[in-house]
Amino acid sequence: MTKAKSSSITYADSGVSIDNANRTVSLIKELARSTFNSKTLTEIGSFGGMFDASFPGMKSPVLVASADGVGTKLKIAQMANRHDTIGEDLVNHCVNDILVQGARPLFFMDYFATGKLDPEVAATVVSGMAKACKESGCVLLGGETAEMPSMYLHGEYDLAGFIVGSVDKENVIDGKLIEDGDVLLGLASNGLHTNGYSLARKLLFEKCSYDVNTTLPELGNEKLGDVLLRPHKSYLREIAPLLNSGMIKGLAHITGGGLLENIPRILTEGVGVEIKRGSWTELPIFGVLQDAGKLDDKEMFRTFNMGIGMVLICALGDKEVLQSNFRECFEIGRVVSGEKAVKIVND
Repeated sequence: MTKAKSSSITYADSGVSIDNANRTVSLIKELARSTFNSKTLTEIGSFGGMFDASFPGMKSPVLVASADGVGTKLKIAQMANRHDTIGEDLVNHCVNDILVQGARPLFFMDYFATGKLDPEVAATVVSGMAKACKESGCVLLGGETAEMPSMYLHGEYDLAGFIVGSVDKENVIDGKLIEDGDVLLGLASNGLHTNGYSLARKLLFEKCSYDVNTTLPELGNEKLGDVLLRPHKSYLREIAPLLNSGMIKGLAHITGGGLLENIPRILTEGVGVEIKRGSWTELPIFGVLQDAGKLDDKEMFRTFNMGIGMVLICALGDKEVLQSNFRECFEIGRVVSGEKAVKIVND
């Protein structure tokens, strides 16, 4: 008697769909192509993205690279089933990270990982990336989409971004000229941007039992999910015309670690800064968070951006010229001699 042949097991049986992966690539290909320029040398789907590395307008070009994610803000997007802005967050965060050294972005690549691939969700996320790339003059050169069953719960995905930009060596902003008496200018944020969400979620969704549809009078009765999902702002367009002016001594992107941890990264030895609380508009969400957790000021200022997404340091004499170039710019403090640290002074 012939033994029955057991049925074969396919890759799809293990939870990985090559068909879904192909559909995803098809959906995002045109999104990426919309960001291409004359220096783009490959199509989406190549093993590696190729980019023309000639810099005829620079004497001594320097490449500046960075990689980052958007943290647990992803959880908010997934809770709200809203995926159109999270890719924008990722690109803008990376753009700002290289902007602080005076670099303009050249190209961006992403990594999208999930348990079960939903082509429409992936394409919606990438549409946000493409939007932000176009606004920054940056090519979405390629990326990786990974389907990994059992690594993520249903509906979950993770994101990472990788960016490369360039700056002429003579125009690198490195903070070496920062000195006692210089002025700190703060550029307004749109909200939490992409940091502090683990604490925010614990306070709002666990301690207070709110959800993404909760409305609070302190927040103008706007849905909490909408407030928390406001995109991470890019400062490239505002700052780019000033990069070669010689007036900007230092730039600090206020990300994880808040004002207390990020500003010292650009200071020279022998100087610190004093920041005057009350010298800028603190968005209501920060008051809601502080009250919910009864957080002291130090915890707030080292976790959240507190309404300031980028800090610019300049000489006192250049302050007014620089301020006139920005829509929401506040004089928030001064550079002082002493320890390389940030001191918050209540107004």
